[in-house]
Amino acid sequence: MDGEAHWVLHVDMDQFLVAVELLRRPELVGLPVVVGGRGDPTERAVVSTASYEARARGVRSGLALKLAKRRCPDAVFLPVDFPVYEEASARVMETLRSLPGAVVEVLGWDEAFVGIETDDPLTTARAIQAAVLEATGLHCSVGIGDTLVRAKIATDFGKPQGTFLLTRDNWMEVMGDRPTTALWGVGTRIGARLQSIGIRTVADLARADEAALVAEFGPSNGPHLGRLGRGGGRAKPDDTPWVARAHGRETTYQADLTTPVEVREALRELAERVVDDVRAEERPVQRVHLKVRFVPFFTVTRIRKLPEPTYDVEVIARTAFELFLALDDVRPVRLLGVRGEMVPPDGGY
Repeated sequence: MDGEAHWVLHVDMDQFLVAVELLRRPELVGLPVVVGGRGDPTERAVVSTASYEARARGVRSGLALKLAKRRCPDAVFLPVDFPVYEEASARVMETLRSLPGAVVEVLGWDEAFVGIETDDPLTTARAIQAAVLEATGLHCSVGIGDTLVRAKIATDFGKPQGTFLLTRDNWMEVMGDRPTTALWGVGTRIGARLQSIGIRTVADLARADEAALVAEFGPSNGPHLGRLGRGGGRAKPDDTPWVARAHGRETTYQADLTTPVEVREALRELAERVVDDVRAEERPVQRVHLKVRFVPFFTVTRIRKLPEPTYDVEVIARTAFELFLALDDVRPVRLLGVRGEMVPPDGGY
């Protein structure tokens, strides 16, 4: 119908990994369930997703499994099962793309923006929830907005299994008194920097002097933060296929690596897996990124450009090891990561 308004719907699967697990383990419904690592809370790994029952006990994504066990001793711990989640995610995205006129921008395997023309976005959102539930057996929440930022933030007010509308008209009423960290993309570090220049709330940020933001955050990030405070930014999703810039692998070791030999061998294993990934893209590695987490939890990253692009495992592993040696740090290592940044595709990104 001519004249229909354009809306952005942010579809976010509720407790996605846990929800997928509950479909095949219905006896766990209603119990505190934690998905992470190999499902063993005595090992070094972090929570990928926790059920709402576990979240009520203080368990959050990114929390060490050992701490999750301490906070919720009776939780059921399950291992991460990537192929199953990827299959469920594909069905969700296929369902969204089947909506007439929908433009779908995938954010991750459990969330996406849907751009759609409609005069009744609430009914459309509920129809999406019903379609996803019928296709997958999974529930989702839907944020409705007139920009991507507003739609994304609206979803949190609709969780779980609900909807929420956030537009130019009610943005300040809903968000104005909230801290800047309530905004999508504003973490504690940026929030602290904003507070240091007198900006504490979303309303403060919305009316902040752009020159002050530029002085603190630069000519690009400063104005971007100002737009965030006003809920502005892009109003239409982009369904251009995402092209990877890099592939990386990392491992948290159950026993600390304490010698250079152990680190070198571990880096070679990671490099082999990275090369397998980049070969599938048919774009060689031009920069090697190293990530090291020393005991107890001190993380550093280093990058080196290679003399020429390569698929050579030995070159990538040796470069990563040289970056490690240059750190000149003798502390035990609990995590290593190798990331291969590839040459751009023909025509660029």
